[in-house]
Amino acid sequence: MSPRAFAVAAHPDDIEFMMAGTLILLGRAGYELHYMTIANGSCGSERLDGGAIAAIRRQEAMAAAALVGATYHESLVDDLEVLYELETLRRLAAVMREVGPQIVLTHWPDEYMEDHSNASRLVCTAAFARGMPNFRTDPARPAIGVPVTIYHAMPYGLRDPLRQLVRPEMWVDVSDVIGKKRRMLALHESQKAWLDASQGIDAYLDRMEEMCAQMGHLSGEYRYAEGWTRRLHLGYSAPEADPLGDVLVGRCCHSDAEPPMPHR
Repeated sequence: MSPRAFAVAAHPDDIEFMMAGTLILLGRAGYELHYMTIANGSCGSERLDGGAIAAIRRQEAMAAAALVGATYHESLVDDLEVLYELETLRRLAAVMREVGPQIVLTHWPDEYMEDHSNASRLVCTAAFARGMPNFRTDPARPAIGVPVTIYHAMPYGLRDPLRQLVRPEMWVDVSDVIGKKRRMLALHESQKAWLDASQGIDAYLDRMEEMCAQMGHLSGEYRYAEGWTRRLHLGYSAPEADPLGDVLVGRCCHSDAEPPMPHR
């Protein structure tokens, strides 16, 4: 069975902005790809009602997943309803057990938008509970014993909510897949007009490419890059586990090692 990588974000197009280049490279390396947004995009329009825009955004996300051969998993809630609560956690944990990933790609833990931060928390708890038979999922799914490593993407805008630049643990070179990453994002046609109107974001596709260029510059190695930071291994995997770094060796570089702990 091929190893599996599961990208889980808050909204349709979040994966494309911050994670898709790495997902494409994992697919090339033989990983089975899975794609999910917890929210359905229901607030992403000034013209259409929630149900109508959610249906459009579902089709856009499905097309983006299909472009890279990823299995699409249905959204669970409406926009701004990505809350760290039990019902959504049980449903997400069921999907996590069904997929059984070795690599999970998700949001930075503390983002400008609460949907992003809460999605990250839900993903981490769902992965943590994957091997706990006494945690009930909805629908019921058996516990699994697959070790998993969680990688947090850079926050949108590359800064935390207090405006501080975030420096990742590692950079993945996405220079030769930036065109395909751009094509994935371009499939989210409904979002350009929405972001232009609601957030003043012009040049929808160029904004994504600009952030990858900034990451590439920060790496000191690559033209375009995505930044990643591993979650602490406790409850998930072996301390040294870094499957993303292992499989993309030669395509990634790490920041300086952390200083040693002082002896007492």
